[in-house]
Amino acid sequence: MTLRWRLTLLYTALLAFLLGLVAVAALVLMNRNLIGTLDATLGDEYRAVEKLIGQLALTSMKTGAERDAEGVIPRARYLFPNDAIQIENLGVYDRQTLIDGLAANQPGARRAALIQGVRTIQKYSRTTVTGISDQHPFILTDDELVNLVQSPGGRIIVNRTVKPPYSKAGTLVPYRVLVTIGEMQLEPVSAAPIDLKPPSSYVISYVGRSLQPIQQTMTSLQRVFLLLFLSGLLLSGVGAYFLAGQALRPLRQVRQAAEGISGQNLGERVPEPQTGDEVQALAASLNAMLGRLEASFEAQRRFTSDASHELRTPVTAIQGHASYLLRRTNPSGQQAESLRIIQSESERLTNLIASLLQLARSDSGALQMTLQPIFSLMFLTDVARELEPLATAQDSTLTTSGQDVPFEGDPDRLRQVIINLVGNALKAGAKTVTLASTPQEGGQEVRLSVCDDGPGIPPEHLERLFDRFYRVEDSRSRDQGGAGLGLSIAKGIVDAHHGRIWLESEPGTGTTVHVQLPIGNIPEFDDEDVP
Repeated sequence: MTLRWRLTLLYTALLAFLLGLVAVAALVLMNRNLIGTLDATLGDEYRAVEKLIGQLALTSMKTGAERDAEGVIPRARYLFPNDAIQIENLGVYDRQTLIDGLAANQPGARRAALIQGVRTIQKYSRTTVTGISDQHPFILTDDELVNLVQSPGGRIIVNRTVKPPYSKAGTLVPYRVLVTIGEMQLEPVSAAPIDLKPPSSYVISYVGRSLQPIQQTMTSLQRVFLLLFLSGLLLSGVGAYFLAGQALRPLRQVRQAAEGISGQNLGERVPEPQTGDEVQALAASLNAMLGRLEASFEAQRRFTSDASHELRTPVTAIQGHASYLLRRTNPSGQQAESLRIIQSESERLTNLIASLLQLARSDSGALQMTLQPIFSLMFLTDVARELEPLATAQDSTLTTSGQDVPFEGDPDRLRQVIINLVGNALKAGAKTVTLASTPQEGGQEVRLSVCDDGPGIPPEHLERLFDRFYRVEDSRSRDQGGAGLGLSIAKGIVDAHHGRIWLESEPGTGTTVHVQLPIGNIPEFDDEDVP
């Protein structure tokens, strides 16, 4: 993954975390505020209910029909249209009795008996005023009842799932219910399974309101926050990608310039963006390093060129004197053999010096190229004809095949490349060498291939064959006089043509060397222009 994408993901993830944190905090605060507002509303509603309980004649033993006939329920629904109200008269029990009886130090059996008695009173004295079904009243658990009695203010808040009256079967609505216990004035009760104490009694009041509006509000807020979250992530991702690209553009320019610098153009430098940051410092360091490398390479090339020039004169003199002694004197057999060895080695050293000079010119960019139109198959045929005596001497066969593709190149330099490749194949012991020409890349390039049936080259050597002085001893013998510079020279010539050269080989099946060159600027040829 590129640095640009990593920065984009980092910025987007950071913004996603912040947006998520803000959204969660906003939702929590909003829910808390809405619940707090609802609790305050329930407190106000309870105070209104407390004032109107006596007026509404909410006695415990009247039937629903009697209360409807008296207009109690319709009036309650009118006064509290959004609330669920339920009243339970505790009768003989007062709060202090309940507090003492439900204390933690009381025996468990006594507490259970007291709770059971309260449950009985609640069952017979329960009045569902409005907003709640008689078949599904509010019922406190034992723990909630104990908490209600023992709470300092005589009130608790619980959440319940309620079936509203006249609703469809199975319809349940979440409610938040304020439950209070206190002394209220009620009508005397004429009939009850136990005596109730008029005219006042301790009453458990339930005032509830639906949580659906709050849930709907929170759901809408969640959708809005989700939309904003996704939109923010998208915009931040696009913006971060763009800004990261802008910030990394100088670095990308430096990288592209550095990739284009090689041993042939060490004089070039990477651009130094005037950003005043680490990128500018990096570019300056790279340019300083390139300057040192250029000086080092130049010193190496100058030494190679000067040494080669200085060696040519004594080597030529040695070769000349050895030839003179062989022609003009009458040496003994052993002396003649020594002279021939001196002559052969001096000739070999002369070739090595010439190769080093050519490599030095190639490294310095001073390799002169004379470009002209070449017909690929005709060119390979001429080279095969020239090397035919050498192949015949080694019982080998040279053949050509493929299409005749016109391209632009230096015939002398390319001839040197093909001769070197064929010579390597013959030195390796190939019996059949095929020179092939094929068009490539939609007719924009031509490929010249030298294929042999020699012993092949192990794969671990393929990547280093173009290194200077590198030789594979198993297939290229030192006895043949090679110095390991032929393929390096060939690569330099091919690079000067803006082409590429590579090998394909498997041990035991032979080797194929491909030279792929651009067509270049070739004029249109008529049939009579082709030789």
